[in-house]
Amino acid sequence: MKKYFKRVGILCLILLIMVSCKNNKAKKSDDTNVLVTTDIREKFEPTDGKCILFIGQDMEAIGGLEDYNDGYFDHFDIPGGFTMYTNFRTGDSSPGITYKGLDGLTTTDNWGSGDCNMQMQIDDPDFKNCALAIGLELVNHDSITATGGHDDMILRLGNWIKDLGRRPVFLRIGYEFDAPEWNHYDKEFYKSSFKRIRNKFDSLGVNNVAYVWQSKGWGTSIEEYYEWYPGDKYVDWCGYSHFAWGVKGGKTMIDFARKHKKPVFIAEATPMVFVGDTLPVDCFLDKPEHAKMAVNWFDGFFKVIHDNPDVVKAISYINIDWYKQAMWANDPPFKHIDSRIQVSPLITDKWIKETSDDRYLKASPKLFDQLWEK
Repeated sequence: MKKYFKRVGILCLILLIMVSCKNNKAKKSDDTNVLVTTDIREKFEPTDGKCILFIGQDMEAIGGLEDYNDGYFDHFDIPGGFTMYTNFRTGDSSPGITYKGLDGLTTTDNWGSGDCNMQMQIDDPDFKNCALAIGLELVNHDSITATGGHDDMILRLGNWIKDLGRRPVFLRIGYEFDAPEWNHYDKEFYKSSFKRIRNKFDSLGVNNVAYVWQSKGWGTSIEEYYEWYPGDKYVDWCGYSHFAWGVKGGKTMIDFARKHKKPVFIAEATPMVFVGDTLPVDCFLDKPEHAKMAVNWFDGFFKVIHDNPDVVKAISYINIDWYKQAMWANDPPFKHIDSRIQVSPLITDKWIKETSDDRYLKASPKLFDQLWEK
């Protein structure tokens, strides 16, 4: 009998230790870069100090396909994921297209920012071991989505994602929600849409999705973030866009995410160079003098990753010649940018040195297992 109670006592002690560990999220020490061990992670969150490398954001930029063969995949190691876009914007117009909804998912569509066809990429062997990040646009349709008018598309998208099996999908619902200049979402409709999409996916049994709540990355306070936040129950990852203002704006979102024990996805990043507070200057990486100016941007971008290994767990670099795309040709600041890394020997060398570090997770037969592991 004594042996029985002794064994029970040992088991209780083990369980107590396990529960205690599970509730201790890793964090960076206040005065060092040493990390506290963690045993709890959000959906598809890699261990501390690891960061999934994504590339976006259209087929020409990404490459790796028979008819799209001068993109990132054709010049560098295949990244851990790729970023693409779709929408619920039925009937709206963009350069060259009237949206039918879920454009670019299983058909080749171009709304002025490059060809998109996720199914074509999924079916190609070069993408076999890549996670997928989807930017889901709800512009002009947040109220319709929130009140059930787009449930058919929610279910179609959910079933398509579910059919991908173990491929991790990061769904950026209504990305850059806090950008009234171009998205003009309503806070309550936005939050209701986010929750509705997740609830519908859950009802379908979709379990290969991490739900990403992504800010524009500047000009929004933590207090304002709370007004937009769907809640910890619905959000798996926090995210933001990192352009010229990324370091300053990113800190606000990183602080928010750390408080809520959420990983951060820098979901859009491209070099943007300002001189003082003026409009951006040209940053075409194929021009050596422009590439030299862009070095500071890359240094700052990498510093954010290095300084926040407990929180920044995924990044997506946009590798395109912006100014050639109809959507951006007359749009400041993007009409000033060609962000293709491969066109600059200087930036190529810098990029390879940085992303060769073990911290960056790239495509491999083991990647999905690493991301599913908790």
